[in-house]
Amino acid sequence: MGRRKKIVEQCERLMDKPENIRNIAIAAHVDHGKTTLTDNLLAGAGMISDDTAGQQLAMDTEEDEQERGITIDAANVSMTHEYEDTNHLINLIDTPGHVDFGGDVTRAMRAVDGALVVVDAVEGAMPQTETVLRQALREGVKPALFINKVDRLISELQEGPEEMQKRLLSVISDVNDLIAGMTEDMDDVDDWTVSVEEGTVGFGSALYKWGVSMPSMQRTGMDFGDIMEMERADKRQELHEKTPLSNVVLDMVCEHFPNPVKAQPMRIPRIWRGDDESELAETMRMVDEDGEVVLMVTDIGIDPHAGEIAAGRVFSGTLEKGQELYVSGTAGKNRVQSVGIYMGGEREEVEHVPAGNIAAVTGLKDAIAGSTVSSVEMTPFESIDHISEPVITKSIEAKNMDDLPKLIETLRQVSKEDPTIQIEINEDTGEHLISGQGELHLEVQTQRIERNQGIPVNTGEPIVVFREAIQQNSGEVEGISPNRHNRFYLEIEPLSEDIVESIKHGNISMDMPELERREALQEAGMDKDTSQDVETIHRTNILVDETKGIQHLNETMELVVEGMQEALDDGPLAAEPVEGALIRLHDARLHEDTIHRGPAQVIPAVRNAVHNALVKGKVRLKEPMQDVRIDVPNEHMGAASGEIQGRRGRVDDMYQEGDLMVVEGEAPVEEMIGFSSDIRSATEGRASWNTENSGFQFMADNLQREQIMEIRERKGMKLELYEQVDYI
Repeated sequence: MGRRKKIVEQCERLMDKPENIRNIAIAAHVDHGKTTLTDNLLAGAGMISDDTAGQQLAMDTEEDEQERGITIDAANVSMTHEYEDTNHLINLIDTPGHVDFGGDVTRAMRAVDGALVVVDAVEGAMPQTETVLRQALREGVKPALFINKVDRLISELQEGPEEMQKRLLSVISDVNDLIAGMTEDMDDVDDWTVSVEEGTVGFGSALYKWGVSMPSMQRTGMDFGDIMEMERADKRQELHEKTPLSNVVLDMVCEHFPNPVKAQPMRIPRIWRGDDESELAETMRMVDEDGEVVLMVTDIGIDPHAGEIAAGRVFSGTLEKGQELYVSGTAGKNRVQSVGIYMGGEREEVEHVPAGNIAAVTGLKDAIAGSTVSSVEMTPFESIDHISEPVITKSIEAKNMDDLPKLIETLRQVSKEDPTIQIEINEDTGEHLISGQGELHLEVQTQRIERNQGIPVNTGEPIVVFREAIQQNSGEVEGISPNRHNRFYLEIEPLSEDIVESIKHGNISMDMPELERREALQEAGMDKDTSQDVETIHRTNILVDETKGIQHLNETMELVVEGMQEALDDGPLAAEPVEGALIRLHDARLHEDTIHRGPAQVIPAVRNAVHNALVKGKVRLKEPMQDVRIDVPNEHMGAASGEIQGRRGRVDDMYQEGDLMVVEGEAPVEEMIGFSSDIRSATEGRASWNTENSGFQFMADNLQREQIMEIRERKGMKLELYEQVDYI
């Protein structure tokens, strides 16, 4: 306990020196060794025993994380490290690698300035490596690379120096290609590719606790020849003592990741769209601890004793107990009950947390992940856009009706803690729908409801989330209000894939200044005139107002937008959300009396017009797809590829990697339900695999009608489709 208290005191002393602070995340593909690496860093900082580092998995504090052997929740820890005779405070977030928990990675990137990307030397850059890099770069977070499991190349694969060098250079090249591709349009970013010579690449073994980089080799006189010799002679302990992994990585962090003073002037314009000439903008850029308090909440957790804890980055001012702070999007103020820092699973209370640090705060009852908390009312930070969207839904209900109120409250709390979970609550029937990134995501959440909240629940079979999308221009369609006094004339056409992707990635939104949005739309392929008339963006759909001088339309436009949103949330085929529609409002005839053009008239007229136009444009179902990679011994390759092909999937590539065959392909999410147990049976448990959501694709023509009818029946809809849907 004395050691922990001493570390907390050291951290407190350094909090007021932003030049010596580094806020970093460790991110990687699943099983590439992030949490094992973090153990090494904690041991190097004197926070856990050096003997247990690598096995302890200190940052996986939840019971289900220990059971499953994967990180589920992002975990924060503050530590100190001496570099070049100066003590540094390092606030580190260990993030999940599994694709289902990618939302935690996105939120963590808002709080940090540097991302240490860990890549397995044998597997190389994988789909989730690309995703975490994209999440980091989109937030203006600088990457560095650690290539882990180099011991396997030496001991298992018996690679010689040339072979090993070729493989490691290939990994670095792949990562740099990804970084270069993602930063080419970012004019405020220098060259952020990684380099061995510059010291932004490290190599080593988190399991055996040794590591090297170009600067460390120059310092210790060790080279790869010495390392291979000692690794093969099983002198791993000696290797760890000569070139400890924690020193190599923490030196890299202190040397190459920006401190808040350097990072915030670059990051603030990227994540905040307020007035950059204001005093508040200046205090955030300057990391001014005497300025107004500005906290960006990136995570909400529950402490059994302290209640709800909001964790996040302090961009300006100093957080202290007793402050009354505004929470964006809510009325009134919240009173800070306590402030602290995280030491892994434990939270340590401190007197204050100044700008440039990551804080844990209690008392912010109105905050959710993504809230802006401040001492003055201000423009909130940009919303945190998640790359993936929910693809699987399950119904969930309390086994005992007495538990229903508690379940509803718990589900609301779940969606507050994890914005990538979507909850639909039906208080009348007691059945609720919970949607997430995959089977595991939902399984973990429902188990936690039972285990942590003590609410026995029944869950339904997984339901896949579909989309509806138009295929061709609809031509003009008329929408008439029930009283026949109002008419709307619109047409719908498909949006280009580039525009849809830009909206999904948060590069185009209604939160942007109008001029910036127009430019982004034009860059993505929209013509100039259309981009100037954009009225609203809903999901990945755009409404354009091309009308000229229509009386009363301004005051009616809010209802037009509402009618459009209703129609797009529940498409005409199976009440699934519509994506990628460009709606052009050409003309309108409105009754001059307000009473005759109210919600009951305008909303149905617009909704019906949108649905009719979608049908005329041959709207069809799109289903979510997943990229699949299976690593399997040669003799089981046929069975593994058969598992993909037997699920309406396709195999894109097969190749040898080390002593295993790699099978890569794509399959529909719906067909991948139950894949885990089937692939284990088919390969006698010798396959390892991972999946990555890869967006939505049009479903095969011959499956459309059956799928639509199945969804309509499940939702209790009429089974008759629009007469015009004769193309399905």
